[in-house]
Amino acid sequence: MFKKTMFGPTATTKKVREDGSVLLKLEQKLEAFPERITEKLIYWAEKSPNKTFIARRKSSKPNDWEDYTYAETLKKVKAIGQHLLNLNFTEEETIVILSDNSIEHALLALAALHVGIPYTPISPPYSLVSNDFGKLKHCLEIMTPKLVFAQNANTYAKAIAFTKDLFPEINVVTAEESIYAVFSEILKTSPTLEVDEAFKKVNGNSVAKVLFTSGSTGLPKGVINTHKMWCANLQQITQVFPFMHIEPPVFIDWLPWNHTFGGNHNFGLTLYNGGTLYLDEGKPTAKGIETTVQNLREISPTAYFNVPKGFEMLIPYFENESALREKFFEKVNILFYAGASLAQPVWNRLEELAMKTIGEKIPIITGLGCTESGPSAMFASWGGSYSGLLGVPVPGMEVKLVPNGDKMEARYKAPNVTNGYWRNPEETAKAFDEEGFYKTGDAVKFVDEENPSKGLVFDGRIAEDFKLSTGTWVNVGVLKAKIISAGSPIVQDVVLAGLDKEYIGAILFLNADSCRNLIGENLENKDAFLHEKVHHFLGDVFEKFNAHSTGSSTKVERIMIATEPPSIDLGEITDKGSLNQRAVLKHRAHLVEEMFS
Repeated sequence: MFKKTMFGPTATTKKVREDGSVLLKLEQKLEAFPERITEKLIYWAEKSPNKTFIARRKSSKPNDWEDYTYAETLKKVKAIGQHLLNLNFTEEETIVILSDNSIEHALLALAALHVGIPYTPISPPYSLVSNDFGKLKHCLEIMTPKLVFAQNANTYAKAIAFTKDLFPEINVVTAEESIYAVFSEILKTSPTLEVDEAFKKVNGNSVAKVLFTSGSTGLPKGVINTHKMWCANLQQITQVFPFMHIEPPVFIDWLPWNHTFGGNHNFGLTLYNGGTLYLDEGKPTAKGIETTVQNLREISPTAYFNVPKGFEMLIPYFENESALREKFFEKVNILFYAGASLAQPVWNRLEELAMKTIGEKIPIITGLGCTESGPSAMFASWGGSYSGLLGVPVPGMEVKLVPNGDKMEARYKAPNVTNGYWRNPEETAKAFDEEGFYKTGDAVKFVDEENPSKGLVFDGRIAEDFKLSTGTWVNVGVLKAKIISAGSPIVQDVVLAGLDKEYIGAILFLNADSCRNLIGENLENKDAFLHEKVHHFLGDVFEKFNAHSTGSSTKVERIMIATEPPSIDLGEITDKGSLNQRAVLKHRAHLVEEMFS
């Protein structure tokens, strides 16, 4: 029924300790991995010099791609590396990248990695969407950059000016023509032996980059990513998915490099396994999805990564366009989602489409991880999984489950776990327990207590759960996932309220395009949200939802529709689209008050 895909072993050991904690570890050992990430660039430039490493679309014409081979990439990386060395960075100074994924972004990042200068890609919305630059200022002040890069000087003009006000002597580089240093000129730098000497000084403990958390619980924290941490995780992932090592992968990907999923996992796996990465300038929005679809008409990925919303938006195109569907399923070994739970109806439709197209299902995979684990800590790497199944630890990862009330919190210790937050000793100290395990705040539970190899399932975020006035706990993460699944595609996200109240209330964030499709009219967002057809749909959803619920902790008695989008400046939403429950409840207190009045 499932496509034959080579996965690593999943046999897992379980040890219950006297204090009630549980230790989990995969029986398979972690194999050797390189000390520095750009060792892989050198390796593939020698072994497969003419193979395309990275490519981007030149125009909207069919099959019009600009590509860079491994040999070309290494040559350009050394030229940029020499330019960086000529700037004489101090140990306190770093590189900041403001803009989205691009070939120039990749080359600058690889050059920084190669010569040992820490860099950070900052979330573009901090420069383009924010009105007060609060999070951008926070990140810049922590990083103390000597060089800042933006793809386009006009697009990022305000953010560049703001950065120069903070750091008047900073070097500004743009990819496109501007009054600043232009990338094409930097590429003309002639590398010397100094580049090779700098590369030799880089070791596993050298800081590769700093990735900022999404700031869902406050200001973003800069997670230190060392070369060892990143390389270890790429080896772990490759052992879980050995087909990537056997046949170099082909990815078409939009996921942003300022997050660990796109920047460490997807970009890293390409480089680590000698693959090819096609940059997708689309994203799961009404406009961006058209670009993604055009790219998928031309590129057959061997694995496809997306967030649940991305998969959901692709389904109508797959259903209506058989050639697109055939191209997509031609070579793909796995469909991988992360960032949120994939609604079971979406999961089922993807499997049905695969069966219709190639006569077998494609394994749909997820796992558990975080920026602090580089990102991957667990995978459910087998066919026949289901939404919410997280799987077993990656090789070399020790997972400790610690009792917290009636839940078990997952904690990590492994070579791929960060050693702390950049220039933030207080948060670093709070992040680890007395045995050196990173405290995730994620709750998990066994599928089968007697057989740990069957994996773990998600059991919510410990900090989000709350008690009703009856003393009954509400499992927010699990209940949210069920509501979103039941209300798909209208309900995009939900925030639950009810602390010390008699019942649960929900603030719903709706998908405007889905509402318009339901109504059959091109209404403004607010009008669409308040339309009687939408209210009738939601009434039916929650009537059925509550009929299948067992008690006060699983029933939603009142709902309110958020007519205004969540604010990034108020911290209601992170740049990757995750809602901050506490911030929403705080800034929309009037809705909460109305629900319980």
